[in-house]
Amino acid sequence: MSNYNCIIVEDEPLAAEVLQDYISQVSFLTLKGVCTDALYAMEMLQKEKIDLMFLDIHLPKLKGLDFLKTLTHPPKVIFTTAHHEYAINGYELNALDYLLKPIEFSRFCQAVNKMNNLPGSVATIQEPKNTEKGFYYFNVGKKKIKLFTDDILYIESVKEYVKVVTKDKSIITKFMLSQMEELMTKNNFLRIHRSFLVSKSKIDAFTATDVEINNKLLPIGRSYKEAVHAALEK
Repeated sequence: MSNYNCIIVEDEPLAAEVLQDYISQVSFLTLKGVCTDALYAMEMLQKEKIDLMFLDIHLPKLKGLDFLKTLTHPPKVIFTTAHHEYAINGYELNALDYLLKPIEFSRFCQAVNKMNNLPGSVATIQEPKNTEKGFYYFNVGKKKIKLFTDDILYIESVKEYVKVVTKDKSIITKFMLSQMEELMTKNNFLRIHRSFLVSKSKIDAFTATDVEINNKLLPIGRSYKEAVHAALEK
C-alpha cells in the first residue's frame, strides 16, 4: 500500500488539531509537520519529501494561493478554508480538492482518497467506525486539558480568551469565539449572542430573550434572535 507524507499549513490551532486527528486515522497518511505560515512550509518542503499539503488560504505573511504559485514543483494540495469564493482559483492551480470548514471526516476521506486515483496509486480508504467520544485538548497555562465535546455546555467570550464550561468545571483558553464557532458548529453548537456559543442538545428551555442551560440563563442577542429561534423550533 502506498504511503504519503503530508504537512498541514494552518495558522488556526483548533483547525490544525482537527486535521491532525483526521490524518492520524488514515493509515496511508504520515504527518511530517504543522506549519503556521507559508514561509515555514517552504522550509519544510525543502527538508522533507512531501506528497500532500493541506493548505489554508488565509495565512499570515503570504496567502495560500500566492504561496502555491511560488512553488516550481508543488506537492498535491488540498485547500482547507472557510471561504467558498476561492474554489475556482484553487482548482485553476490544480488542487486535488477544496474543503470548506468545518470539515466533516467523511468529506476529508473523500478528498484524500483522490490520492489513490493518481497514476501508480494502489491504496484505498474507508471511513472507520469510531465509537470513541469526540474530544479536544485545550491549552491552559502549561497544560493541555482534555474536554469531551459532549460534556461542553456552552462557550463564553472573555475578550481575547474563551471560557469553556461543562457541568463539572470550566477552563479559560486563548481563542476567539469566532474560531470556536467555526470548529464547534459541526458538533451541533449554536451561536446565540456575540459572547455565547451553546450546545443545542444541552438547552433545557428557551424564551424570546434567553436560553436556559443547567439552571443558567444565557441571553439571546438581538441580531441572533431570528436564526436562534428558527434553529430551536425545527
